[in-house]
Amino acid sequence: MKRKASAVWQGGLQDGKGSISTESTVLKETQYSFSTRFENGVGTNPEELIAAAHAGCFSMALSAELGKANLKAERIDTTATVTLDKVDGGFAITSSHLDVKVKIPGADKAAFDKAAGDAEKGCPISKVLNARVSMTATLEN
Repeated sequence: MKRKASAVWQGGLQDGKGSISTESTVLKETQYSFSTRFENGVGTNPEELIAAAHAGCFSMALSAELGKANLKAERIDTTATVTLDKVDGGFAITSSHLDVKVKIPGADKAAFDKAAGDAEKGCPISKVLNARVSMTATLEN
């Protein structure tokens, strides 16, 4: 399976602008720029897109791991916070923290914790990140 996305950039780093599009057209010429990446401009940025991918991927991975434990969540609510730091004269994504709240009435806490840990290790986006991945998982009954 292969998925595609594209980006077009015009101009210099600080005065330029670009657009990002995905094969599915969910993003179609979505604006990004220096201000959307390093300030609070309107549009998206690569780190935000990685955070969205990590949150979505992890939620699906957790659902799969819960299924292996005969558990089914009513709701999995995942927020990924990606940190971009200045490193060695450049920038790097140094961490992605997953804050996960899961509603499974009557679930066994130990089974939930195991599923969450396995999902964190098994999530394909977690695997591709060359950064520290951490998680806080809360079971809501």
